Amino acid sequence: METTRRGPCTQIEYARYADDMVILIDSHPRSEWLLRAVNKRLREELAKLRVEINEEKSRVVDLRKGESFAFLGFEYRLLPGTNGKRRVQVTPRQKKRVALFTKLREVFRRQVSQPVRGVIEEINPILRGWVNYFRIGHSSRCFGMVRDWVGKKIRRHLMRSRQRDGMGWKRWSRQWIYGSLGLFNDYRLRRPALRKAVPVT
Repeated sequence: METTRRGPCTQIEYARYADDMVILIDSHPRSEWLLRAVNKRLREELAKLRVEINEEKSRVVDLRKGESFAFLGFEYRLLPGTNGKRRVQVTPRQKKRVALFTKLREVFRRQVSQPVRGVIEEINPILRGWVNYFRIGHSSRCFGMVRDWVGKKIRRHLMRSRQRDGMGWKRWSRQWIYGSLGLFNDYRLRRPALRKAVPVT
């Protein structure tokens, strides 16, 4: 265990889910040798299991240079913090956002002539599942975009049912749409529980 530590600092951490793995290596210049050592050790251990690395999907990124990586639907990157130190930003991948909007558009398309309550009944589980998965990251801006987009689509659906243009901002309040109609509106973030990192030995 101690072979991956230098004083109080952990030099290597990893996370794995099924056949996806991310290995984080200390960015200090004195730890540059670790990149080569980890790559060699990983390939040796996988060879023992007769498992091959997918070279097309595997890559090395340097977060200090503004690069990012994706893992389990989230995108990770380093951003300047308010105290001068960099912080990790975790947001839903663009691919996941596009997939969500595509799925919701299909519901609105199929339900274009149906009562709005039926539309909401179908999209609420989609929104709830997606938001519950991504609410542990820095997703507030993304959530705001999703909420505004869905709210406008519901307003357009209501106006079309009355054969009118516009969004009906004066006709229907937010309280009515989220309260009376029951449109999903729980976009609160949740801080993940802190846990001790498991180092590679």
